[in-house]
Amino acid sequence: MIRAGIIGLGKMGISHCAILGAHPDVDLVGVCDTSALVMDVFKKYSPYPFYADYKKMIEKARLDCLVIASPTKHHAEMVAYALDHGIHVFCEKPFVLDVEEGIMLAKKAESKGLVNQVGYHNRFLGTFNEVKRLLNSDLIGEVYHFMAESYGPVVLREKGGTWRSEKGQGGGCLYDYASHTIDLVHFLLGKSDSVSGTLLKSIYSKGVEDAVYSSMALESGITGQLSVNWSDETHRKMNTQITILGKKGKLIADATEVKIYLKEEHLGEGLRKGWTVKYLTDLTENVDYYLRGEEYSSQLDHFIACVQGKEKENKSSFESAGFTDALITKLLSA
Repeated sequence: MIRAGIIGLGKMGISHCAILGAHPDVDLVGVCDTSALVMDVFKKYSPYPFYADYKKMIEKARLDCLVIASPTKHHAEMVAYALDHGIHVFCEKPFVLDVEEGIMLAKKAESKGLVNQVGYHNRFLGTFNEVKRLLNSDLIGEVYHFMAESYGPVVLREKGGTWRSEKGQGGGCLYDYASHTIDLVHFLLGKSDSVSGTLLKSIYSKGVEDAVYSSMALESGITGQLSVNWSDETHRKMNTQITILGKKGKLIADATEVKIYLKEEHLGEGLRKGWTVKYLTDLTENVDYYLRGEEYSSQLDHFIACVQGKEKENKSSFESAGFTDALITKLLSA
């Protein structure tokens, strides 16, 4: 059994707790949060040993791996401490606020041979993995443009602030929402190089942006648009979509389906000329424990499999997350 711990028991931390608590190969031997209310609830209703100090948990619980779901400003310190104690780390996104710290942590994990993963769950969605496969097969030919979008109803009125409304703690639409969209572009199309025409727009929030609009250029020469708004009440929950234009056709994908348009039929893929739709249900493997979406369990299943040595490919490493951190820095200074 893999001995696991969790730091941070907010929305994502509790989700990770439920998934790991049900994992057949995991013994959840410690959970940690500084909130007295959270401590009272967990001590009363959960079987997991509770700690108010993550360092004491690391020192006493004999962890093999650690999930960090604290506010972003704490990530670098916590990740470094865990790595220094020989612990494999899964860290929620965005990775860190300082790009150089992220580079250092990626190198440290690599040098120690420790599994390292960041919670960009889009990399574990069947639809987006199908898009990556189709792009690698040259289905739509030379790609020349993309549109990456995310919309959702997170901030819909002016209200008091939390850590999500403080830029220095990793708050704002760019860190908390657009990071997913940027990482998806990197996953499917490669690293970004530069941005231009950037607009970080506050709608209801004070001190952080509620929407991000920018033009992106990738190292490959492909250009595209980034459009993200977490103050859009026309969506029930976060909706991420990417449109990719190629000389032979077009791909449009979100969390539920992949729409494929081809100028000519493709016998190898069995696709006709014109439009074809592939659905998530046909593109996703079942998971043992479903919570919010297969991708949330899939990413942790992958992490645990890597810790066990059953998987070798790191699909969402500290290094790749650092590319997203670097682009966020460019957007903030544009």
